[in-house]
Amino acid sequence: MNKNCRDIVWMGIGLFLATNLFAQAQMPTENSYYAKASETLTKIEELYAVPDGKQLLRETYPFDDTYSASYLGGGDNENKTNPYSYLWPFSGSLSAYVALLEHSNDEAVKKRIDDVVLPGLENYYDTRNPSGYASYINSAAPSDRFYDDNVWLGIDFTDLYLHTKQQVYLDKAQEIWRFVESGMDDQLGGGIYWCEQKKESKNTCSNAPAVVYLLKLYEATQSKSYLEQAIRLYGWTKDNLQDPQDQLYWDNINLAGKVQKAKYPYNTGQMIQAGALLYKITKKKEYLQDAQASAKSGMEFFFSEETPAGYPPLKRSDNWFIAVMLRGYVELFHQDQNRQYINAFSANMDHAWTAMRDSDGLFSKEWTGKTSNNDKKWLLDQLAIAEMYARLAAVGSLQNLFLIK
Repeated sequence: MNKNCRDIVWMGIGLFLATNLFAQAQMPTENSYYAKASETLTKIEELYAVPDGKQLLRETYPFDDTYSASYLGGGDNENKTNPYSYLWPFSGSLSAYVALLEHSNDEAVKKRIDDVVLPGLENYYDTRNPSGYASYINSAAPSDRFYDDNVWLGIDFTDLYLHTKQQVYLDKAQEIWRFVESGMDDQLGGGIYWCEQKKESKNTCSNAPAVVYLLKLYEATQSKSYLEQAIRLYGWTKDNLQDPQDQLYWDNINLAGKVQKAKYPYNTGQMIQAGALLYKITKKKEYLQDAQASAKSGMEFFFSEETPAGYPPLKRSDNWFIAVMLRGYVELFHQDQNRQYINAFSANMDHAWTAMRDSDGLFSKEWTGKTSNNDKKWLLDQLAIAEMYARLAAVGSLQNLFLIK
């Protein structure tokens, strides 16, 4: 065989290997994170569905008509008996399915979003000016509207647009932003309130993800006004709500200037994502360094020391807060390719599949291995697990495709 023939043969072998490597990265196997996300969503649909044609979900499984939604501002509606979940838990279904679609581009997933999730979401649509989404369904008495609830939805709609380029999703994302923006004023020098009806505090959970939201809107539209707003809001959040000792983020600041210093995973996670996205867009290293510093402290604060099993278990029991924190670490990985943090999340999710799942296919909230006595499973906890498997599936594909160690 002459040299030219050998070169052609080796080129063919290289193309074959590259093509198959790409295919393996894109096609999830039975035991992949993608399969785990899909199976978990199927279980949720089966166990939490409300058979009334409204495409809504129960808040807990087993359904408990004495359930108290303690997370509502000021305790309003806390003790009401509600046949449907509140908006916040329901919105987790959109996040999980969008994460799944971004990885798979599966038409069945897209159809589920358009035919089931979004029609269900419209039960919460509220036409008070500016229009947005209320905390409970619109066929009931008017309920409070939370800016952070709407921010999470706006991020999902923007992600849908960025993935599909369908204008209807961008239109909705921009409509929601107009509502969120109405929650911003000059009190405390800027920032977005938590609740429209109770403008008492400006919370990291309404401001940090709003930066992420604005940056995604900028990516979708290239409108500089979104980028400029994002940079201002990032600075305000850092100045008012970051602990300068460890670069983690406190919960909120009230109008008297008093800071509530609880530290939750999602708050820091969203500022990690915001910093990573700002670096991606502006190429200014200060934003990447901010994200990396918060990520390092987040690993120390929200994870325990390594166990004999060889990985650091998550400390907390709030699955959705952890899922939103993961979004930040995934975005940071896209920018610096440091896989340390992703490996820690992956190890915890492997543990969840084998040690935290019950006979119904639902998950507990105890990452530390302690026994949980809570038989009721909250909807958002389950959707958060599905979202995390979907996001790790996408990162796993990147690892295979680019041979990242």
